[in-house]
Amino acid sequence: MPPTLPIPTPHPRHGPAATPMAFIQAIVLAYQRYGADPANALAHAHIASADVSNPQARVTATQMEIISAVAMQELDDEALGWFSRKLPWGSYGMLCRASLGSPNLGVALKRWCRHHRLLTDDIVLHFEADKSRASIRIAIQRDLGAIQEFCLVSSLRYLLGYACWAIDSRIALLGADFPFDLPKHHAVYPLLFQGPIQFNAAQAGICFDAQYLALPLRRNDHALHQMLQRALPLTVRQYRRDRLLVQRLRQLLRSQPNQSTNAAELAERLHLSVRTLHRQLQEEGASLQHIKDEVRRDMALELLNRSTRSIKQIAQDVGFRNEKSFTRAFKHWTGASPSDLRAPNLYKNGAIL
Repeated sequence: MPPTLPIPTPHPRHGPAATPMAFIQAIVLAYQRYGADPANALAHAHIASADVSNPQARVTATQMEIISAVAMQELDDEALGWFSRKLPWGSYGMLCRASLGSPNLGVALKRWCRHHRLLTDDIVLHFEADKSRASIRIAIQRDLGAIQEFCLVSSLRYLLGYACWAIDSRIALLGADFPFDLPKHHAVYPLLFQGPIQFNAAQAGICFDAQYLALPLRRNDHALHQMLQRALPLTVRQYRRDRLLVQRLRQLLRSQPNQSTNAAELAERLHLSVRTLHRQLQEEGASLQHIKDEVRRDMALELLNRSTRSIKQIAQDVGFRNEKSFTRAFKHWTGASPSDLRAPNLYKNGAIL
C-alpha cells in the first residue's frame, strides 16, 4: 500500500464550488476500470452519489483534492486510470525531484517532458521555445476515451503548477489549447488557465513568454518534501506575484504606443483585474505611471537619436496628442527639450543620422 497522504483539515465544502462534476465522474470511471468501489472516496469528500450524475453540480477545490488523494491511494495510480498502465505512488514526485536541480525553468521543463516518457508513452509531452515564446504540447498516442479531457487538463495543470511553484511566480499564459469541443463547464477553464483559451485545437498545450525560462528555481529539497505532502493544490493555486510583470508591461506598451494605455485596458490585455495589476506592481516596487513614462522616454530618445522624424511625428509615435505636451513631459524626464537633445546628434560627418 502507498503511504497515506494527509487529508486537508478544512471542511471540504468550504470555499466556492467551481470544479465541474465531469472531473469527479472521471475519477469514478477510474474506480470502474479497476473494479473498485468509489463510495469511500466520495464519502471522504462529502460528495453525494446522486450528485455525481448531475452535470450541473459543482464541488470545491478541497473536495477535489480529497477525492483525488483518496483515489490515488486506494487505486495506487496517480494517473487515476488515464493510461494503459498504473503510475504507482510517487511517480509525479519523481518528476518533481528530477527537475528540481535544474539551473533555470527552461532546463526544468525539458527534464520534466523527457522523464515523463519513463512513466508512460500514451501521451508524449513536447517542449519548444524560441526567443519570444515557449510552449508545451501533448501528443496523444492512444485513444483516451471518456477521460481525455480530465487527463489533458490535469497533465497541463500538474506541469504548470510545478513550474509556478518552482520559480515562485505566476506564469502568464499566452494561450491554452484543447483538442475537444467546448465543454458545458467551460466557465471553469479561465480559473485553471488564465489567458486566451481555444477548443477544437489540433493538440492540447500551453504557451507563454520565453523570458520565464531564464528564471532560476527557488525551491530546495525541504520545500519539495513539504509540497509533496499536499501536491494537488499546485493544480488550482493562483500565484499572486508575476516576476516578469514589469517586463511584460513594458513590452506591451512599446508594441502599442498609440493605443489607449489606461489601467483597465492594460489589465485586460494582461488577463488581470485592475486591482491585481496595481497590487502586483506595488509588490515589485513599481507604478504604472512610472513604467509608462520610462517606456515613452526610451522610445523618444531612440527616435530622436536614430531617425529623422520630426519632433511632432515623434510625439505622436510615443503616444502624445500634440508636440507641446510631449515637449513638456520630455523636459520633466530629461531636463532638456527634444530639440536641444537632438541638435548635437543630428549631423555626423555631414550626413543626417
